[in-house]
Order: sequence, then C-alpha cells, then structure tokens
Amino acid sequence: MSRVYNFSAGPAVLPEEVLQEAADEMLDYRGCGMSVMEMSHRSKVYDDIIKEAEADLRDLMNIPDNYKVLFLQGGASQQFAAVPMNLMKNKKAGYIITGQWAKKAAAEAKKYGEVVELASSADKTFTYIPDCSDLPITDDMDYVYICENNTIYGTKYKTLPNTKGVDLVADVSSCFLSEPIDVSKYAVVYGGVQKNVGPAGVVIVIIREDLIRDDVMPFTPTMLKYKTQADKDSLYNTPPCYNIYICGKVFKWLKKMGGLTEIQKRNEEKAKILYDFLDQSKMFKGTVEAKDRSLMNVPFVIGDKELEAKFVKEAEENGLVNLKGHRTVGGMRASIYNAMPKAGVEKLVEFMKKFEAEN
Repeated sequence: MSRVYNFSAGPAVLPEEVLQEAADEMLDYRGCGMSVMEMSHRSKVYDDIIKEAEADLRDLMNIPDNYKVLFLQGGASQQFAAVPMNLMKNKKAGYIITGQWAKKAAAEAKKYGEVVELASSADKTFTYIPDCSDLPITDDMDYVYICENNTIYGTKYKTLPNTKGVDLVADVSSCFLSEPIDVSKYAVVYGGVQKNVGPAGVVIVIIREDLIRDDVMPFTPTMLKYKTQADKDSLYNTPPCYNIYICGKVFKWLKKMGGLTEIQKRNEEKAKILYDFLDQSKMFKGTVEAKDRSLMNVPFVIGDKELEAKFVKEAEENGLVNLKGHRTVGGMRASIYNAMPKAGVEKLVEFMKKFEAEN
C-alpha cells in the first residue's frame, strides 16, 4: 500500500521523514536498548529529549525569555477551562467568536466569570473575521480571547485584534508553526499539536511568566494550575512522552526546512494553487471571504450534496483522503498543513479539474 495524500483536519499528515526516523528508533532509541515509549520520564535520556524539544521550539518561534513553554495533556479543549481558572482575577473576559472552538471556549469560561462577546461572525456562518480595530474592551477585562485560525470554517486573523492594552490569549491549534509570529504580542498562545506538529495527546502552552501564579480560583484542580506545571518543567506527572518526542522531531524538521519564514512561503505557494483554482472554477466554490482565507484549512462546496458525496468517494479512490467537510458545514475541506507536500495539492487540483470536466 503506497501512502495517500491525507487532507484530514487532525490528527493530520506528518512529515514522512519524521515517521521514518521514529520507525528506525522504535525498538532502540540511540543505543539505549529501549523505545521512547517504554522510557521513564524521570530518566536522563528522556530529560534530554524534552529539553531539546523545548529549546528547538524556542528557537523556531523566537520565544522571549520571560515566557514559559509547557507540554500538557487534555488537548486544546482543556485549556478552555484552564485559561479562565488561571487568568480571571476580575472574573471578566472578552471573547471574539469566529467559529465553533471560540464559541465552546466562551461557553466554558462562562462557568467561571462574565464573558463579554466583543465581536462575532456568526451572522454569515463564520465565513469572515470581524473588524477588530475598535472593540468594546474595558480595563477591567482580564484578557481578550481569540481562536486565530478556524479549522472548520477556514478563516484566519491576518491582523491581531487591537486589545487596547488588555492581555491577548490565542488558541493557535490549526496554524501553529505555519508562519512566524511575535510571541510578545500575546499573554498566552496555546495549541493542540495534532494538526501541524505531532500526534494527538499534547497541547503546548506558551505563557508569560507574570501570569503563572498561586492566587488562581480556589477550586482549580492542581493539574490545571499553570504554576504546578511550570514549577516542574512539564514533568509534574507523566507527560505524553512519546508524543512530545515526535513533536521534537517535527521541530528539527522545520529547522531543517529553513524555519518558519521558509515554511510560510511554502504554505502560501500551496494555498495559492488551490485558491486560484477555486476562484476560476465553474463547479467548485470557496466559502471564505478572500481577505480572511486560511493557509491551512480550505473549505469548498459544489452546492449539490450528491455530487459532493461522489467527489469525496472518487477522490478517496484516487488516494486523496479525508476531504469531507466538517459535519456542521458540509461540503469539502482540504487541510494543507506544513507536512502536506506541494505535490499533494497539485494532485488534488488536477483531480478537481478532471471531476469538473466529467460532471
């Protein structure tokens, strides 16, 4: 069986050479006689793995020294609760609703304090990013929250909101490491890794040190306190050791590719191939306002459910898998993360042209 082009939104495609390297080291990691899967997280060998992964990530993202990097469990969804529990001192925060995940995060935060909906694109089924240049932000808000790239709807903030001096918290799960960002503009940046960085089971949290404190909400579980995790360098309990090891390999792969500026170029090139086709196609239509299009997730429709089902089925027969859109939107979606080669996008467009001609 040859490998397919996997357009899944997550768990998603990983770089082939990373998988190959992991396979080579599966039974014996660098002469230690065992697999990383079997290794104590307290061992010197593993300590080197997690420390090196963090050092490479800091290097890739240019993370300032006053930010901690945490490798945690519970996925991005667990951060929907951890963020308000740790950061809501005044029990008030602003949320910008641009899709399913921001909506869920806001609903979770409501359990712990007042949530002000600063802006929303729900009126047009989240097909655009609202204007965030002058939001009704007040000084007593603990933070402003965004989901920076919307996996389901295929939108992405091209400019960060003007938070008027209030701390910005961003869920970057589906655009993590796809382009350079200025970490100092955020108070907290976090992302589940299963889209662009590694296998499901890790969420990476990058948090400014002054926000890591003891005086969190009194009922905050020990495991959800950032301080618990930061004080022990993500080793308070057994972390998802193997998954962090794979993330570390992906960081090395990204560095080898030339870092985030280079990856952004590649991503823009890939996305352009697909968007250019969608813009001139008579059959397929992109669903997002052009100025807010994601480089990572590209939703598109035909407008005929039977034809769409036929397209997804035939694409799969041609080695182009996981193109069905999210159940809340329908249609199709191609997720073209860092590890998706340009050849995969070219093959998809070629297939779409053929399908259009035949149908």
